[in-house]
Amino acid sequence: MQATEQSGRAMYWGTGRRKSAVARVRLVPGSGQITVNKRPGDLYFQFNAAYLSLVKAPLETLGLENDYDVLVNAHGGGLTGQSDAVRLGVARALCQLDPENRKLLKVEGYLTRDPRAKERKKYGLHKARKAPQYSKR
Repeated sequence: MQATEQSGRAMYWGTGRRKSAVARVRLVPGSGQITVNKRPGDLYFQFNAAYLSLVKAPLETLGLENDYDVLVNAHGGGLTGQSDAVRLGVARALCQLDPENRKLLKVEGYLTRDPRAKERKKYGLHKARKAPQYSKR
């Protein structure tokens, strides 16, 4: 997570993870467009508007929603995991932009990585915890 200078424009990186989803996020000065996997954010998260509002939340908290373009490479998991991963990546990139942002984002809970993930299947069980039906005889 390091800020880079490319063609005269500052670029801020952040990586977010949730469940099995990983999102690599770049913040570039711009007009507030969100691009996920080379598609507009509203098309990528078209099934639920809440996903897009999750992604924008850290920017709106700081009042920067129209100042930076968000470029995202996301893979793994589903839309819920990916949108949460993008939110974490955006928040981490904003901390890189200005260390003063960290306090505000931390209070809102945007810098907390959600550790919940799928539990592995154990031998002798059908799923992680589902046991075969008990038979007395």
